[in-house]
Amino acid sequence: MSAPTVYEYAVLRVIPRIERGESMNVGVVVHCRARDFLGCRVHVDEVRLHALDPALDLDGVRSALRAVTALCGGGDQAGQAATESPGSRFRWLTAPRSTIVQPGPVHAGLTGDPAAELDRLLGLLVT
Repeated sequence: MSAPTVYEYAVLRVIPRIERGESMNVGVVVHCRARDFLGCRVHVDEVRLHALDPALDLDGVRSALRAVTALCGGGDQAGQAATESPGSRFRWLTAPRSTIVQPGPVHAGLTGDPAAELDRLLGLLVT
């Protein structure tokens, strides 16, 4: 592990029915500018989501999460956004929005391994 550097992260959450104010964490996005790293991990517990809203469009949730994952990867699936820097893509992904899948607030920390930190945060905050 290398010397610790600053990283930022946001939890992705599903809010099936905004009027009820309930949400469930389904993923984490991590950005580390010093390592030029942008990564995302998701885990969808369909049973728990259906407990919040039996009529929830799970295909829509999966599609939104695939788009986030593609944007983090920056490959061809990210479209024109792939030309943006990892930091610009992170800011776009963490901007507040009114959709079923929403980012939580951005937090910061120190890590020597952003990919390992992404896995740790997924286990701690999602699964």
